[in-house]
Amino acid sequence: MKKPEAAPKWFTDELYNQAIKLRTQLDLSDVIRKINDSYLYWDKVKYQQTATNVAPELLWVLTKLSRILNAKKIQLGSYSFLFNVTDKIQKALHEFDLNFGGTLSSQTFILEQDKNRYLISSIMEEAIASSQIEGAVTTRKQAKELLRKNSKPKNKSEQMIFNNYLTIKRIVEIKDEPLSVERLLEIHRLITSETLNDPADEGRYRSNNDVAVVDAANDEILYTPPDFTQVPEIINELIRFFNQNDDEVFIHPVIKGCVIHFLIGFIHPFVDGNGRTARVLFYWYLLKNGYWLTEYLSISRLIIKSKTQYAQAYLYSEMDDNDLTYFIDYKIKTLQLAFAELKKYIQRKVSEKRAIINFQKLDGVNERQALILKWLSEEPEQIFTVKEIQTRFNISNQTARTDLDGLVALNYLENINFNKKTKGFGRRKNA
Repeated sequence: MKKPEAAPKWFTDELYNQAIKLRTQLDLSDVIRKINDSYLYWDKVKYQQTATNVAPELLWVLTKLSRILNAKKIQLGSYSFLFNVTDKIQKALHEFDLNFGGTLSSQTFILEQDKNRYLISSIMEEAIASSQIEGAVTTRKQAKELLRKNSKPKNKSEQMIFNNYLTIKRIVEIKDEPLSVERLLEIHRLITSETLNDPADEGRYRSNNDVAVVDAANDEILYTPPDFTQVPEIINELIRFFNQNDDEVFIHPVIKGCVIHFLIGFIHPFVDGNGRTARVLFYWYLLKNGYWLTEYLSISRLIIKSKTQYAQAYLYSEMDDNDLTYFIDYKIKTLQLAFAELKKYIQRKVSEKRAIINFQKLDGVNERQALILKWLSEEPEQIFTVKEIQTRFNISNQTARTDLDGLVALNYLENINFNKKTKGFGRRKNA
């Protein structure tokens, strides 16, 4: 994508003095509030109209002053960052507190017996989308088949998706543990396994500066990260930031998760896999802080639909004095959309559940078996394996085998031998 236009140097004496005079003479508070509510960058601010036709450069100075006066600061090594909590962000955080860790844990939202199935589905969606953001080429259907059947990846794209899936499942296991250098490198190693040009780069910091974010269309360098010699020190600061809370300066956990996500991209500690690592750490931080519903959200699926805005949010923050509000604002909007999609997904699954009632009325058929029969009624040529059913329902291998063998005994399925070791289960011809 094209690099945004650089903002004018707002702190020059001439502009600054003119802006201060304007601030005392005119009431521009409503205009500034609207600009800040949407958190517009210079490329949008310069087109904002005011009743007295204030010059765009002066309006930008007034906007910057209002932001700096109210901002919270973060120091990471020699790098300074700031962010603002706008009214829109405040409202969204309140809704997250209510919904992601509180009231919607009731049976009315996700039935207890369905949680495992929904969780596996959301982890798959997140693994697929996060890999597609980084260039994995496959369809969702093909990728889900790979994960459900636990097949061996055949190419780099499939390997990326498989790695992401294993990594997110690993995060769920260790979500209550502190972050450490060892854990961070383990996560990177899992995410990048068998996908890097040099396997030695898996789970280790970059050892040179041959890395930059480049516009693929014209080879323009959009961002150059800190020198590789600074990486260990800055990462140690980030780990402290992840694990510890400042008693004097409160940062809302959702905002802090967004900041952590941004900082991994900013530091770019690895040769490759930085984006996937950043998204996983965001996911981990929210789970660690009690936002249980995050497990069921596929945030990357929404990011992939708005890749330009995702990249812009990074660039605006980096170009505007490391003001992280642009990125935080984008992430929070994405979370809101992911939550809305989850609610639609649950409603759709509830409707589907009603549709399997007729299958559940069959003698000797349990709920999982009824769902398998429903899938077969929709796609009669499907062939299931024990591993696939185990993955789909998050059940033991023995339970999956028992369900399938039970449907064979009831003459709904028949065995299909792939080879001496592996067999599948398909619809019985006369069933």
